[in-house]
Amino acid sequence: MKIIAITNQKGGTGKTTSTINIGAGLTRLGNRVLLIDLDPQANLSFSLGLNDPANMPNIYMVLKGELALTSAVIEINNMGLIPASPQLVNLETEMAGDQNKAILLKKVLDDRLGFDYILLDCPPSYGLITLNALTAAQEIFVPVQAEFLALQGMSKLLETVQNVQREHNPTLEFSGIIATRYDQRRVLNREVIDSLLEHFRDKLFTTFIHENIALAEAPSFGQDIFSYRPDSNGARDYLALCQEIMERR
Repeated sequence: MKIIAITNQKGGTGKTTSTINIGAGLTRLGNRVLLIDLDPQANLSFSLGLNDPANMPNIYMVLKGELALTSAVIEINNMGLIPASPQLVNLETEMAGDQNKAILLKKVLDDRLGFDYILLDCPPSYGLITLNALTAAQEIFVPVQAEFLALQGMSKLLETVQNVQREHNPTLEFSGIIATRYDQRRVLNREVIDSLLEHFRDKLFTTFIHENIALAEAPSFGQDIFSYRPDSNGARDYLALCQEIMERR
Protein backbone atom coordinates (compact mmCIF):
# COMPACT_ATOMS: atom_id res chain seq x y z
CA MET A 1 0.00 0.00 0.00
CA LYS A 2 1.45 3.34 -1.11
CA ILE A 3 0.40 6.39 0.93
CA ILE A 4 0.93 9.68 -0.91
CA ALA A 5 0.30 13.16 0.51
CA ILE A 6 -0.61 15.67 -2.19
CA THR A 7 0.25 19.07 -0.79
CA ASN A 8 1.27 22.62 -1.47
CA GLN A 9 1.07 25.43 1.06
CA LYS A 10 0.01 27.76 -1.74
CA GLY A 11 -3.62 27.55 -2.85
CA GLY A 12 -4.79 27.34 -6.45
CA THR A 13 -2.12 24.95 -7.69
CA GLY A 14 -4.43 22.13 -8.75
CA LYS A 15 -3.92 20.08 -5.59
CA THR A 16 -7.49 18.81 -5.25
CA THR A 17 -7.92 18.41 -9.02
CA SER A 18 -4.75 16.31 -9.06
CA THR A 19 -5.82 14.19 -6.09
CA ILE A 20 -9.14 13.33 -7.71
CA ASN A 21 -7.81 12.64 -11.17
CA ILE A 22 -4.69 10.76 -10.11
CA GLY A 23 -7.01 8.59 -8.03
CA ALA A 24 -9.37 8.07 -10.95
CA GLY A 25 -6.51 7.41 -13.37
CA LEU A 26 -4.87 4.87 -11.08
CA THR A 27 -8.27 3.18 -10.72
CA ARG A 28 -8.60 2.98 -14.49
CA LEU A 29 -5.20 1.28 -14.59
CA GLY A 30 -6.46 -1.48 -12.31
CA ASN A 31 -5.60 -0.20 -8.84
CA ARG A 32 -7.75 0.01 -5.72
CA VAL A 33 -7.58 3.62 -4.55
CA LEU A 34 -8.72 5.47 -1.42
CA LEU A 35 -8.96 9.27 -1.34
CA ILE A 36 -8.96 11.01 2.04
CA ASP A 37 -10.14 14.63 2.12
CA LEU A 38 -8.18 16.37 4.87
CA ASP A 39 -9.08 19.94 3.93
CA PRO A 40 -11.73 21.55 6.19
CA GLN A 41 -13.10 23.31 3.09
CA ALA A 42 -13.99 19.83 1.77
CA ASN A 43 -13.33 20.81 -1.85
CA LEU A 44 -12.49 17.25 -2.82
CA SER A 45 -15.72 15.94 -1.27
CA PHE A 46 -17.84 18.61 -2.98
CA SER A 47 -16.02 18.03 -6.29
CA LEU A 48 -17.10 14.40 -6.22
CA GLY A 49 -20.75 15.30 -5.74
CA LEU A 50 -21.19 15.21 -1.95
CA ASN A 51 -23.47 18.08 -0.96
CA ASP A 52 -23.20 17.79 2.83
CA PRO A 53 -20.09 15.80 3.84
CA ALA A 54 -20.18 17.18 7.40
CA ASN A 55 -23.37 15.20 8.08
CA MET A 56 -22.03 11.84 6.99
CA PRO A 57 -19.20 9.67 8.33
CA ASN A 58 -16.01 11.68 7.79
CA ILE A 59 -12.29 11.87 8.57
CA TYR A 60 -12.81 14.18 11.56
CA MET A 61 -14.81 11.43 13.32
CA VAL A 62 -12.05 8.94 12.49
CA LEU A 63 -9.22 11.14 13.83
CA LYS A 64 -11.21 11.83 17.01
CA GLY A 65 -11.60 8.10 17.59
CA GLU A 66 -15.38 8.25 17.24
CA LEU A 67 -15.52 6.02 14.15
CA ALA A 68 -13.48 3.24 12.58
CA LEU A 69 -11.78 4.24 9.34
CA THR A 70 -13.47 1.43 7.42
CA SER A 71 -16.88 2.73 8.52
CA ALA A 72 -16.16 6.14 6.97
CA VAL A 73 -15.27 4.88 3.48
CA ILE A 74 -17.85 5.43 0.78
CA GLU A 75 -17.61 4.16 -2.80
CA ILE A 76 -17.77 6.81 -5.50
CA ASN A 77 -16.63 6.64 -9.14
CA ASN A 78 -15.11 3.21 -8.39
CA MET A 79 -12.84 4.75 -5.72
CA GLY A 80 -13.00 4.77 -1.95
CA LEU A 81 -13.51 8.20 -0.40
CA ILE A 82 -13.46 9.47 3.17
CA PRO A 83 -15.03 12.95 3.21
CA ALA A 84 -13.78 15.96 5.14
CA SER A 85 -15.63 18.05 7.70
CA PRO A 86 -15.44 21.77 8.59
CA GLN A 87 -14.84 20.57 12.17
CA LEU A 88 -11.29 19.67 11.17
CA VAL A 89 -10.38 23.29 11.92
CA ASN A 90 -11.00 22.53 15.61
CA LEU A 91 -8.72 19.50 15.72
CA GLU A 92 -5.54 21.36 16.67
CA THR A 93 -7.19 22.93 19.73
CA GLU A 94 -9.05 19.80 20.76
CA MET A 95 -5.94 17.59 20.57
CA ALA A 96 -3.49 20.15 22.03
CA GLY A 97 -2.70 18.04 25.08
CA ASP A 98 -2.49 14.68 23.30
CA GLN A 99 1.10 13.40 23.03
CA ASN A 100 0.10 11.31 20.01
CA LYS A 101 -1.53 14.15 18.08
CA ALA A 102 0.97 13.89 15.19
CA ILE A 103 0.17 10.22 14.54
CA LEU A 104 -3.64 10.24 14.69
CA LEU A 105 -3.89 9.40 10.99
CA LYS A 106 -0.93 7.03 10.90
CA LYS A 107 -2.52 4.90 13.63
CA VAL A 108 -5.66 4.22 11.60
CA LEU A 109 -4.04 3.45 8.23
CA ASP A 110 -3.36 -0.23 7.82
CA ASP A 111 -2.10 -2.44 4.99
CA ARG A 112 -5.07 -4.72 5.63
CA LEU A 113 -7.40 -2.05 4.23
CA GLY A 114 -6.80 -3.60 0.80
CA PHE A 115 -5.93 -0.45 -1.16
CA ASP A 116 -3.00 -0.13 -3.53
CA TYR A 117 -2.84 3.65 -3.15
CA ILE A 118 -4.09 6.05 -0.49
CA LEU A 119 -4.06 9.69 -1.60
CA LEU A 120 -4.22 12.40 1.06
CA ASP A 121 -5.58 15.77 -0.06
CA CYS A 122 -3.98 18.23 2.37
CA PRO A 123 -5.14 21.74 3.30
CA PRO A 124 -3.15 24.65 1.79
CA SER A 125 -1.46 25.46 5.10
CA TYR A 126 0.84 23.80 7.60
CA GLY A 127 -0.82 22.75 10.84
CA LEU A 128 -1.80 19.62 12.73
CA ILE A 129 -3.79 18.15 9.84
CA THR A 130 -0.95 18.50 7.34
CA LEU A 131 1.51 17.24 9.96
CA ASN A 132 -0.62 14.12 10.35
CA ALA A 133 -0.66 13.61 6.59
CA LEU A 134 3.11 13.96 6.26
CA THR A 135 3.71 11.70 9.25
CA ALA A 136 1.48 9.00 7.77
CA ALA A 137 2.68 9.27 4.16
CA GLN A 138 5.54 7.51 2.45
CA GLU A 139 5.75 10.06 -0.37
CA ILE A 140 4.80 13.65 -1.16
CA PHE A 141 3.57 14.94 -4.52
CA VAL A 142 3.54 18.72 -4.99
CA PRO A 143 1.36 20.24 -7.72
CA VAL A 144 2.92 23.48 -8.93
CA GLN A 145 1.14 25.88 -11.24
CA ALA A 146 3.54 26.96 -13.96
CA GLU A 147 3.63 30.60 -12.86
CA PHE A 148 6.24 32.68 -11.07
CA LEU A 149 4.57 32.98 -7.65
CA ALA A 150 4.10 29.21 -7.50
CA LEU A 151 7.85 28.84 -7.00
CA GLN A 152 7.98 31.13 -3.99
CA GLY A 153 6.67 28.59 -1.50
CA MET A 154 8.92 25.70 -2.50
CA SER A 155 11.73 26.53 -0.05
CA LYS A 156 9.24 26.76 2.82
CA LEU A 157 7.71 23.44 1.81
CA LEU A 158 11.13 21.78 1.69
CA GLU A 159 11.85 23.12 5.16
CA THR A 160 8.56 21.66 6.39
CA VAL A 161 9.38 18.27 4.88
CA GLN A 162 12.82 18.27 6.50
CA ASN A 163 11.29 19.07 9.90
CA VAL A 164 8.81 16.21 9.57
CA GLN A 165 11.57 13.84 8.47
CA ARG A 166 13.67 14.83 11.46
CA GLU A 167 10.97 14.74 14.11
CA HIS A 168 8.25 12.31 12.98
CA ASN A 169 8.80 10.40 9.75
CA PRO A 170 12.43 9.77 8.71
CA THR A 171 11.41 7.67 5.69
CA LEU A 172 9.19 10.37 4.14
CA GLU A 173 10.26 11.03 0.54
CA PHE A 174 9.65 14.23 -1.41
CA SER A 175 9.25 12.31 -4.63
CA GLY A 176 7.28 14.22 -7.22
CA ILE A 177 6.48 17.69 -8.57
CA ILE A 178 3.48 17.95 -10.89
CA ALA A 179 3.42 20.90 -13.28
CA THR A 180 -0.20 22.04 -13.68
CA ARG A 181 -2.07 24.50 -15.94
CA TYR A 182 0.83 24.41 -18.36
CA ASP A 183 0.65 26.18 -21.71
CA GLN A 184 3.80 25.83 -23.79
CA ARG A 185 2.88 28.97 -25.76
CA ARG A 186 3.48 31.11 -22.67
CA VAL A 187 7.06 32.19 -22.17
CA LEU A 188 6.57 32.42 -18.39
CA ASN A 189 5.31 28.84 -18.22
CA ARG A 190 8.41 27.61 -20.07
CA GLU A 191 10.67 29.66 -17.81
CA VAL A 192 9.07 28.20 -14.68
CA ILE A 193 9.57 24.67 -16.02
CA ASP A 194 13.21 25.48 -16.78
CA SER A 195 13.63 26.69 -13.19
CA LEU A 196 12.02 23.54 -11.80
CA LEU A 197 14.28 21.40 -13.95
CA GLU A 198 17.32 23.33 -12.75
CA HIS A 199 16.51 22.83 -9.06
CA PHE A 200 14.38 19.66 -8.97
CA ARG A 201 15.19 17.72 -12.13
CA ASP A 202 14.87 14.30 -10.50
CA LYS A 203 11.57 15.27 -8.83
CA LEU A 204 9.64 16.82 -11.72
CA PHE A 205 7.30 14.42 -13.50
CA THR A 206 7.87 14.44 -17.25
CA THR A 207 4.10 14.53 -17.79
CA PHE A 208 2.72 18.07 -17.56
CA ILE A 209 -0.96 18.82 -16.92
CA HIS A 210 -1.90 21.30 -19.62
CA GLU A 211 -4.45 24.08 -19.31
CA ASN A 212 -7.79 22.41 -20.08
CA ILE A 213 -11.31 23.76 -19.58
CA ALA A 214 -12.75 20.28 -18.99
CA LEU A 215 -10.64 19.94 -15.83
CA ALA A 216 -12.26 23.10 -14.45
CA GLU A 217 -15.77 22.00 -15.47
CA ALA A 218 -15.72 18.42 -14.12
CA PRO A 219 -16.12 19.28 -10.38
CA SER A 220 -19.34 21.21 -11.04
CA PHE A 221 -20.81 17.91 -12.25
CA GLY A 222 -19.37 15.94 -9.30
CA GLN A 223 -17.14 13.94 -11.60
CA ASP A 224 -13.50 13.16 -12.23
CA ILE A 225 -12.14 14.00 -15.68
CA PHE A 226 -12.45 10.41 -16.94
CA SER A 227 -16.14 10.28 -16.09
CA TYR A 228 -16.81 13.77 -17.44
CA ARG A 229 -14.69 13.97 -20.59
CA PRO A 230 -12.64 10.82 -21.16
CA ASP A 231 -11.62 12.11 -24.61
CA SER A 232 -10.22 15.42 -23.29
CA ASN A 233 -6.59 16.51 -23.13
CA GLY A 234 -6.98 16.67 -19.36
CA ALA A 235 -7.90 12.98 -19.22
CA ARG A 236 -4.98 12.08 -21.47
CA ASP A 237 -2.56 14.09 -19.32
CA TYR A 238 -3.68 12.56 -16.04
CA LEU A 239 -3.67 9.02 -17.44
CA ALA A 240 -0.10 9.54 -18.68
CA LEU A 241 0.86 10.93 -15.27
CA CYS A 242 -0.62 7.88 -13.54
CA GLN A 243 1.32 5.56 -15.82
CA GLU A 244 4.48 7.47 -14.87
CA ILE A 245 3.59 7.17 -11.17
CA MET A 246 3.18 3.41 -11.51
CA GLU A 247 6.47 3.09 -13.40
CA ARG A 248 8.28 4.93 -10.62
CA ARG A 249 6.82 2.57 -8.02
